[in-house]
Amino acid sequence: MKNLITTFCILFISLSLFSQEVIYKEKKNITYTLRTDNYSQERCKVDIYYPTNKKDFTTLIWFHGGGLTGGNKEVPDFLKKKGIAVLGVEYRLSPQVKVADIIQDAADAVKWTFGHITEYGGSTQKIVIGGYSAGAYLSLMLGLNKNYLANRDISTDALLGIISFSGQAITHFTARKEKGLTEFQPIIDELAPLFWVRKDAPRILLITGDRELEMVGRYEENAYLKRMLGLVGHVDVKHLELDGYDHGMTYPAYPLLLKELENWTKK
Repeated sequence: MKNLITTFCILFISLSLFSQEVIYKEKKNITYTLRTDNYSQERCKVDIYYPTNKKDFTTLIWFHGGGLTGGNKEVPDFLKKKGIAVLGVEYRLSPQVKVADIIQDAADAVKWTFGHITEYGGSTQKIVIGGYSAGAYLSLMLGLNKNYLANRDISTDALLGIISFSGQAITHFTARKEKGLTEFQPIIDELAPLFWVRKDAPRILLITGDRELEMVGRYEENAYLKRMLGLVGHVDVKHLELDGYDHGMTYPAYPLLLKELENWTKK
């Protein structure tokens, strides 16, 4: 009898653990733009990877890298099966469109997420924008210049936070190229996250590679962004430098991203 009871207990525990397993689904190539031209219809797509048996989950809107001239939407493998939803965003590229247009695409993707994430079980109170390199730049522009989302009836206050993997804080080099400048001619204008530093911006996590190994000035730009945010009174910005890693620093950064998301949802 004792052995039978033990067997039933083990079976019950096993079934309970199995029932608690989070199940994920991925839906691809969802159009988020209202523009009807062929190029917008081709590029302005999202893939959403989300838990199907968990409610009010955190959603990370993830913008891909590629210098704003290349790249495709992605849901990073390391971020799968981690209890969150990831929305991989594709956007139009230079030189077919201007950098200012690409930022508008990114804002449209955020608007789509706020309008639809509850249909998948997510919470509009737990939306984070982030990305790698050019995608990080887009995230910083949307989070610091509040006008992009305000024009879509969304307050940046509604964002849980911003996560930037090696993003540009000065004017993006592709935007400088549009002005006839090289990547070695830094400027800070309205297309620079640094131009929009403000006390009331969302919480921010900046991660870069080693200052000696990163792309031109990338560590220093982020360090300066953190410094300037602090000087204007922003109290929740963190900058992490990954010693020994160059611009391709995504793997060591992903676990740090997940840890920060966990901390943010506890606050």
